[in-house]
Amino acid sequence: MGNTRVYRTLHEFYPFYLSEHSNHICRWLHFIGTTIVVALLITVVVTQIWWLVLVAFVQAYTFAWIGHFFFEHNKPATFTYPWLSFLGDWRMWWEILTNKIQM
Repeated sequence: MGNTRVYRTLHEFYPFYLSEHSNHICRWLHFIGTTIVVALLITVVVTQIWWLVLVAFVQAYTFAWIGHFFFEHNKPATFTYPWLSFLGDWRMWWEILTNKIQM
């Protein structure tokens, strides 16, 4: 049974987001994918090769969805909460990077 709550803010949504990313490998895959996005977006700014923006987002979702379908065994929150999930991913990435979330 899925979550039926309606979230309006990232503050409300984030605990649910983390619960949907409780598997260690899933979180690592999200972190790796988002880190590659950062590297590719920096590359876009430096080289102005704009099609790399599409590559960045395709690879990020590929890493994330592998984490969900093969390790977390749940439906990505992106399907229900696209904007909040996008923000949640960046927050989780930052919290892993700064050791607020221990991996």
